[in-house]
This record gives sequence, C-alpha cells and structure tokens, in this order.
Amino acid sequence: MTDDLLTADEVAARLRATPRFVRRLVAERRIEYVKVGRLVRFEPAAVAAFIEANRVVPLSRAQLRQQLGRVA
Repeated sequence: MTDDLLTADEVAARLRATPRFVRRLVAERRIEYVKVGRLVRFEPAAVAAFIEANRVVPLSRAQLRQQLGRVA
C-alpha cells in the first residue's frame, strides 16, 4: 500500500472539523474506515470519497422551480 493510513485527528484536520465529529461518522458508519486492532484508521481515498459523496451542487432558480414543481 502506497498511502499511509490517517488517524481520526488527521481526518478532522482535513475536514476542518473536530475529532468528535469524525468519531460520530464512524459510529454512524457514514465514512469508510479500517480497524487495526482496536484502533480506527482511514485511507485518504475514503476521506476523499466521503467529501465527494456529500458535495451539494448549487441549482439555478429555474432548476429549483422545476424540482419544486415535481414535488407539489
């Protein structure tokens, strides 16, 4: 493996979040992780995938109206 595994603190720094938030992501199984004994580690690709999966793309007003029209 060419990439090093990241700790929860390192992931928190990359996400600009708290380590508690990262622990919550693990508890809710919202991010992929690796167990090394009792330690939890993260692959950099898993962090990138988490960020990409939670990306929100802005909509134009026309697109928003179109989507709201489908719901109502």
